[in-house]
Amino acid sequence: MTAPDTHPPEPAAARVAPNFITEIIERDLQSGKYTGIVTRFPPEPNGYLHLGHTFASFLDFQTAVQFAGRYHLRLDDTNPEGESQEFAEGIMADLRWLGWDWGENLFYASDNFERYYEYAEQLIRQGDAYVDSVSGEEMARLRGDAHTPGTPSEYRDRSVEENLDLFRRMRAGEFPDGAHVLRGKIDLASANMKLRDPVLYRIKRAWHYRAGDAWCIYPMYDFQHPLQDAIEGVTHSMCSLEFVDNRAIYDWLMERLDFAPRPHQYEFGRRSLEYTIVSKRKLRQLVRDGHVSGWDDPRMPTLRAQQRLGVTPEAVRAFASQIGVSRTNRTVDIAVYENAVRDDLNHRAPRVMAVLEPLRVTLQNLAETRTLQLPYWPHDVIEASVDGLVALPGGERVAPGQAVRDVPLSRELFIEREDFSATPPKGYKRLTPGGTVRLRGAGIIRADRFDTDESGNVTHIHATLLGEEAKAGGVIHWVSAEHAIAAEFRLYDRLFRVANPEGDNPDDIAPDFDPEQTSHDSGPLDTGFLRYLNPGSLRITRGYVEASVANDPADTRYQFERQGYFWRDPVDSREDAPVFGRIITLKDAWAQAQKTESGKSRVEGKKPKAEVAPSAAGGGQLALTPEQEAEVTRLTGLGAAQGDARTIARDGALLGFLAGAVPDEGFAQVASWTVNDLATPLRAGTVRLGAAELSPLAGLLASGKITSRVARDALARAAESGEAPVAIIEREGLSAGLSEAELERIVAGVLAEHPTETEAYRGGKTALLGFFTGQIMRLSKGKAEPGRVARVLKAALDGS
Repeated sequence: MTAPDTHPPEPAAARVAPNFITEIIERDLQSGKYTGIVTRFPPEPNGYLHLGHTFASFLDFQTAVQFAGRYHLRLDDTNPEGESQEFAEGIMADLRWLGWDWGENLFYASDNFERYYEYAEQLIRQGDAYVDSVSGEEMARLRGDAHTPGTPSEYRDRSVEENLDLFRRMRAGEFPDGAHVLRGKIDLASANMKLRDPVLYRIKRAWHYRAGDAWCIYPMYDFQHPLQDAIEGVTHSMCSLEFVDNRAIYDWLMERLDFAPRPHQYEFGRRSLEYTIVSKRKLRQLVRDGHVSGWDDPRMPTLRAQQRLGVTPEAVRAFASQIGVSRTNRTVDIAVYENAVRDDLNHRAPRVMAVLEPLRVTLQNLAETRTLQLPYWPHDVIEASVDGLVALPGGERVAPGQAVRDVPLSRELFIEREDFSATPPKGYKRLTPGGTVRLRGAGIIRADRFDTDESGNVTHIHATLLGEEAKAGGVIHWVSAEHAIAAEFRLYDRLFRVANPEGDNPDDIAPDFDPEQTSHDSGPLDTGFLRYLNPGSLRITRGYVEASVANDPADTRYQFERQGYFWRDPVDSREDAPVFGRIITLKDAWAQAQKTESGKSRVEGKKPKAEVAPSAAGGGQLALTPEQEAEVTRLTGLGAAQGDARTIARDGALLGFLAGAVPDEGFAQVASWTVNDLATPLRAGTVRLGAAELSPLAGLLASGKITSRVARDALARAAESGEAPVAIIEREGLSAGLSEAELERIVAGVLAEHPTETEAYRGGKTALLGFFTGQIMRLSKGKAEPGRVARVLKAALDGS
């Protein structure tokens, strides 16, 4: 077995902590059992990925990364019911969003139907499998129970010749569904019920999204999954505890079919998440019955919903790394996830002001509009910056004094309706009749009088802007009525109002895959979970946001002061009618309410507030020594940005590394990579390449021959391996994408290799489009863009 390819390392904060599986891997590598590890993540493409998949995918992929191994993405598509190319592409898109890049190691289990069949015939010839013809009910009865051994079926002793004949006729489609099955001949008296002659193949006439109607028999999970692991060269096959008894079948197949080196299965404790459901049937019902707007409704636990909500992949990976691996099932406090999202956004989201439920205020003594310059960032974020810089909404990093925006203070303002009370309760520190309050960054005002409507609701406040000598006990946010942008605000909350809406018996035993490979749509659906829906999970208001956001990138995340973290809804927001969705509140209001009501702690307890690491730059613009100032001058003269130059000048590890850089047009990019991508490993002494090798990489990036992501991935891998990043790119054929001519050549080749399927498509079997798409994506090694593939493929198939 050759040493696996390596993948770019994850940030140190998102790593798999040492656990019993990593201990096994370490022993296997030290003993020489394997020369490298290979893991796989095997989702079934019959739905979209959800938060229940993040832990398993992180464990599979990140473990391989940390051991310099190889990870595979496998679409476990051997059950035709409900599977589709749409779900397969959705799974790949979601995993790429999370940051995983499996390169050419993409596998479809269905591509090996023929090999599974051959292994089945081998078992028959060895006397290890037989065709059984009893009904499903009779088979279950004959298996016995925990106290009674199984009884052999009358067909268990069929000859090899008869079994082969029947099995081949099953494949040929001579029998109806359910007439026969292929069973493994193992041990009807075993205490492990899984070993009592498990079903390996069944007859199922269903259209397969890739294979079409080429097959009418399909392998069971317990047969197919171990074989696919062995075919791919997987070494450590990780799955949840529900599969612990299935491991016996896994080992039996490996022994009977004599795989060497063979994979081994290891089970870890499943992780459930409070206030969510992971049953695909129940998620489908939420969509079908209109309880949510779709699979991407931001209240859903699907990854595409989290993307629309505005959660970042870094936050999801940080959450996955905090869960921990053990041999026991556990329910994770949802606060762990929410705090991971907050921690990520705190240093990502600039602060601006928005009024969600507006109340008009007139400053009677303000004759002309003033323009204020307000900071985007509070002092604690500035002090925690590792390079002394902070980001503007577009991502550019600047000195804190430059991270400001213009905010007009006009005669007419809007404040939050709840920030004024005509009859204030005790302890109220906002605006009251005759009282004062500070407007954020603008001064103190006094409420002189107010107007009401016929119902007694306050509609307008008349106030005076006071001088600097005035005092106020509270601070509120505001926007200029003349300049603010009208917007819709969607305030999302938890979809369920109880921690365990599925009760003690969720109908999906595992979030990753179905061990019996049977339809999730069979049998009655328990709808009891619907009574726990939170009626307040979505509240919509109309208000105003300050005008400074007008020219910011659409994907900017903000902290609307005192309101929470928001961003523009990527589906419904328009330039002339912005819609802002709340990603998460500033604090865990649910936990506080629960503590007040019951005084009881949560399942795992709240995540403690993270300690803020001191800034490498000391925070802000620290004074430099004359020698350091001279280095800054030299570095900026070579093209480095001022901020990068100051960081490098005061850090010996970075300065020493950059001394070997080529002083060419790419120097600025090399300096940026040194500060932003290599600083931590350089300080740890683990970078294995020189700065001179980054100049050709910068040249490729500047010429547009590679994307920024390809460049950074190659850089990270080169830093760890010592191989030149350009050599990695050339060896693996990485580029910004396929040319039109390359894509057309691949499409033409696929159609030429599959004339029967091509003719069938043109004869009306349009579902084969997914089959062709899968072949093209595999041959393009993931470089082909699905939209272009669809266009070129359709044109080739239609002859246009």
